[in-house]
Amino acid sequence: MKCDKRHMLLYAVTDRAWVGERTLGEQVEAALKGGVTCVQLREKELDAEAFLKEAREICALCRRYGVPFIVNDNVDAAIACGADGIHVGQEDMAAGEVRRRAGDAMILGVSVHTVEEARRAVREGADYLGLGAVFPTSTKTDVDQMSNETLRAICDAVDVPVVAIGGIHQDSLLALSGSGVDGVALVSAIFSEEDIEGACRKLRALAERMVRA
Repeated sequence: MKCDKRHMLLYAVTDRAWVGERTLGEQVEAALKGGVTCVQLREKELDAEAFLKEAREICALCRRYGVPFIVNDNVDAAIACGADGIHVGQEDMAAGEVRRRAGDAMILGVSVHTVEEARRAVREGADYLGLGAVFPTSTKTDVDQMSNETLRAICDAVDVPVVAIGGIHQDSLLALSGSGVDGVALVSAIFSEEDIEGACRKLRALAERMVRA
């Protein structure tokens, strides 16, 4: 699947912390019904066998809704489950090595924090970039908040789609208007909600306003 900036509009990143009465698959399907445009499976707690089983389940869901399915960090699982893409951070496998292992057909996303990192990621084959944290966030405590100036500079420096992540909720999303980002990646703003589908409908409308501004 080719990476299209429209896939970045409302990008859902899973988090098992909010799994309660519903399974993660049920939560993801609610998000898909609500209009998310991409799903990333981020899973740190499961063993390899359980992870692959879950990845295959959510990959099948995303196929049904025509939405790209991205696996965070785990290149082997991404290849094994037939994911559309893989996303890595600066502390994970280098983008160039991921591209060599995954091949040209798989979407490659890379988290970056500076213009230099962004340009290097694109040179090494990144199809899109994740920029953040754009607001304070409790989801990832090891990442500093990105300034508006850096956010805009990265958007201006690259010609691939970019998605902002980190502390983005309904009340802060529109603050990214005019920054140059193509969409937002959300964790708690989606999966902590009781009505995930309804929350995603609202977030989708806000994201569409943001990119039009």
